[in-house]
Amino acid sequence: MSTEETPTRSWLFLFRNWLSLSGLTVAVSGLFSFLLLSVIDSLAPFANPYMGLLTYMVAPGIFIAGLLLAVVGAWLEHRRIFKGKASGLPATALVIDLTRPHDRRLLGYFLAGSAVFLLVTAIGSYHSYHYTESVQFCGQACHVVMGPELVTYQNSPHARVACTACHIGPGATWFVKAKISGLYQVYATAFNKYPRPIPTPIKALRPAQETCEQCHWPKKFIGSLERTYQRFMSDEKNTPFSVRLLLKVGGGDATHGPVGGIHWHMNVGNRIEYVFTDKMRQVIPWVRMIDSQGVITEFRTPEFKDTPEKVGIRVMDCMDCHNRPAHNFSAPDVAVDLAMALGKIDRNLPFIKKNAVAILTKPYDNERDAMQKIATTLAQKYPDNPLVRPAIDEVQRIYRQNFFPEMKANWKIYPDNIGHRNWAGCFRCHDGQHKTADGKKTIKANDCNACHTLLAQGSGAQLEQLNPRGQTFQHPGGDYGDLKCNDCHTGGSQ
Repeated sequence: MSTEETPTRSWLFLFRNWLSLSGLTVAVSGLFSFLLLSVIDSLAPFANPYMGLLTYMVAPGIFIAGLLLAVVGAWLEHRRIFKGKASGLPATALVIDLTRPHDRRLLGYFLAGSAVFLLVTAIGSYHSYHYTESVQFCGQACHVVMGPELVTYQNSPHARVACTACHIGPGATWFVKAKISGLYQVYATAFNKYPRPIPTPIKALRPAQETCEQCHWPKKFIGSLERTYQRFMSDEKNTPFSVRLLLKVGGGDATHGPVGGIHWHMNVGNRIEYVFTDKMRQVIPWVRMIDSQGVITEFRTPEFKDTPEKVGIRVMDCMDCHNRPAHNFSAPDVAVDLAMALGKIDRNLPFIKKNAVAILTKPYDNERDAMQKIATTLAQKYPDNPLVRPAIDEVQRIYRQNFFPEMKANWKIYPDNIGHRNWAGCFRCHDGQHKTADGKKTIKANDCNACHTLLAQGSGAQLEQLNPRGQTFQHPGGDYGDLKCNDCHTGGSQ
C-alpha cells in the first residue's frame, strides 16, 4: 500500500478509503435488490402486497444506508486531511499499487467479498419474495394478529391454496390496491391499531369470477350428493339423531345437465342481483332475477321502501353462499357432534353433549384459562371415570381450533351462509317475505324438497328405511311451526 503526498483536488478523492468503498458496495447491492425484486414482482402471476415492503422500503433503505456509510467515510477522510494540514503533515489518499503483492491481496479480498455480498443479496431477495407470499408469513411472521385466520385456514378445504391466490389474484389494478393495503396493515400491526376481532374484508374481496373460478368450473353439472348429518341430543343418553339426504346441487348450464338445484344461482343461465342493508350481508330486502331470455322479476320485503340503485345493487356470486371457504369457525354444538360421531368423545358419558357445549361457550380471558377451566370442570362432573380424559383432550382441541379470546374471535362473529342451521343462510332470501309488487310470486320458503330430498332420519334401523321420494322432516321434540332453524339453533344450543 502506498500513498501520494499531493492528492487530486477533485472531491471524489475523499471516497478513496475502505469505509467509503464498503458503503458504495452496500449501496450497489441495495440498488441491485431493488431492480431484481421489481422484475420478480412484475412477472409474478399473483400480486403480493408485502413485496412492496421489500421492493420500495427495504431495498431503498439498504441503498440509502450504503450511501450514508460512504458519506461518513468521505467525511472522516476530509477530517483526517484537514488535521494533517493543520499539523503540517502531508495529506495522504488511498492508492492501490497492483505491482505490490500486499495491495493485490487486499484488493482481491475486497472484490471477492463484494461479489459474495452481491450473491447473498440476490439469493436473499429471491427467497424473501417467496417467503412473503407464503402462508407462514401471512399467519405467523408479520400477522401474529391473524392467528385465528391461520388456524381455521389450516383446517379448511383450501389449506393448500396460497393466501394471495384468493385475497389478491391477478391484475394490475388489484396489484396496486394490494400494495397500499399491505403497507397500512404493517402500520396497524406495528402500532397496535388493528381491531379485535379482525373484520371480514367483504368490501375488499374481488368477484368470484376473478378468483374462485380460476380453479372451479361454474358450468359443471354436479347433480345430487348424498350426505348424512349425525347429531346428538342434549339429554342424559346423548340420543343420536341423524338425517340422511340427497343435496340437490344441480347446475345452471343446460348444455351440461338439467338446470336447477342450488347451483341454479350461479349466474350461468340467469343473473341474480340483490340489495343488502348491513355490513355482513345478512339482511337482504330486495332481489332481482333476470332469466336467460331477459325476463326481469323483482322481489322485495314489505319493509323495504328505498330505491335499489340508491342503496347499491350487488350481483350474486359464489361468495354469497360460500362466504367462509377457507376460514370456517365451527359452532360448538356442530364440533361436539362431529367429535362424538367419530368416537373422540364417548357418548356413554351422561349429558356429555350438553356439558361439553356449555363449557365451550363460557367466556374466557385467554386460552390458558380456558384449557384449565375445561379440564377442571369436566373432571369434576365425571370423577374417577376414565372416559373423561379423552373427552377433555378433544374439547380442548375444539376450543383451540375455534376460539381465540385474545382476538375476540369465534363462531358468533363470522356468519356462515352455507345451509341454514346456525345462521340464516338460504333464509336470507327464502323466508317467504320476498314478493313481487303484485303479490303473485314469492321466493320459495320452508320448502325442504327444493334443495334436498330427505331419504331417512332418526337412528339405527331407521336410517336404513330409505324413501327415494323423500320424507317429511320430523323435528325431535315436536313441530316448531314457521320458526327458522337459526331462530333456535345458535351454535351453542341443541
